Amino acid sequence: MHPAHFTSGMDKHAVVITRVAETQWHAVEDDLTVGRGYTSRRPDGRLFLSIDAWRGAAFEQLADAMLADLPKPLYTVVDEADLDLASQWERAGFTTRRREWEYLVPTDPRVTGLGSAPPPAGVTIVAVGRAEKGPLLTLDRVIRDEVEASVGWQEMPAEVLPRPDGLTVTDPSEYAVAVHADEYVGLLRVVTVPRRPRCKRIGLIAIRSDRRRRGIARALLAHVLGALHGCGIETAPADVNESNGAAVALFEGVGARRASSNLELVLR
Repeated sequence: MHPAHFTSGMDKHAVVITRVAETQWHAVEDDLTVGRGYTSRRPDGRLFLSIDAWRGAAFEQLADAMLADLPKPLYTVVDEADLDLASQWERAGFTTRRREWEYLVPTDPRVTGLGSAPPPAGVTIVAVGRAEKGPLLTLDRVIRDEVEASVGWQEMPAEVLPRPDGLTVTDPSEYAVAVHADEYVGLLRVVTVPRRPRCKRIGLIAIRSDRRRRGIARALLAHVLGALHGCGIETAPADVNESNGAAVALFEGVGARRASSNLELVLR
């Protein structure tokens, strides 16, 4: 490809911005790389940007170059506590689209109050790693269609966005499921955090729409948290969209505390 070049001026210390690949830009000053910009396309088609800059105005110059090259809308995600980074994106024209809370969920049933939370009548819980792939994929398709018909997959965390083949299940061994009348009606995904094998993240809780408000999500959470507690894991992180009132109530109702938050920003 033929990279585009942008500079901060014409003197010998000018920062040169070069598009070195389809998804990557470099900022170079005096033959030293002072920043990099990247793009990644999510399975739902949205284009996300990230910039690492460690000298002067390189962030702004990289952002200007990338925005000139790329079609809108564009997205990025920042830690809400990183005020400097959030301000840099805002100066580039990005605005907040949504907030996602990270909760730390206790596993001890004496803390969560879930020790005496049996499944609803007729519902059984299949432990993590024991779900059958066929019924799990069927449930995945049902839940995916229900979400798409309501809030849309763009409101889901990145890790559960549809894959190119239309499925969100990549590893059936990560799921616990709820079964009613020989059908899978709810699921909970448990993910091992990269490079932290002792840290398990609650990745997704989803119940079929015709089985909600019966205590199935609470029973799934009780089962999984109890199993983690039995393995010596004291807390499990979970990400929740702040607009998802049911999920917020579920986690806060078992003593989960907010540890941090991420902002998804958009430039339209």
